[in-house]
Amino acid sequence: MGTTSDLRGYGGANAYLAACPSRTILDVLANKWTMLVIGALGDGPLRFGELRRRLDGITQKMLTQTLRALERDGLVSRTVYPTIPPRVDYAPTELGRNVSGLLDSIRIWSEDNINTVLASRYAYDERAAMEVPPVTAG
Repeated sequence: MGTTSDLRGYGGANAYLAACPSRTILDVLANKWTMLVIGALGDGPLRFGELRRRLDGITQKMLTQTLRALERDGLVSRTVYPTIPPRVDYAPTELGRNVSGLLDSIRIWSEDNINTVLASRYAYDERAAMEVPPVTAG
């Protein structure tokens, strides 16, 4: 019973199967903007403009799409206050807070290991540039 394939007979999720709906949430969670939005909301609710300023490089369109996807999946709540102009706050839901630790760990790992990854990329590119292309009859 301890393997992933054991779940199939019981209707459980198995992301290794193409038809498994859990893959859709993997798509959402693997998105860099999802990771950064959830992280930015970790300190408390933020308005759209505050989020956009916090997330350097995100476009208004991408932030809107990301927030809608996160709200749809139950990871972020959207609260509209009846003021003029309307005030809208975004905050992580319980499910969003539940996954935030995982996403934050990935962000921290990325920050801690960026120099090693960049060195590996550089070394790879140097080796690839030095490889002799195959000789073709011509």
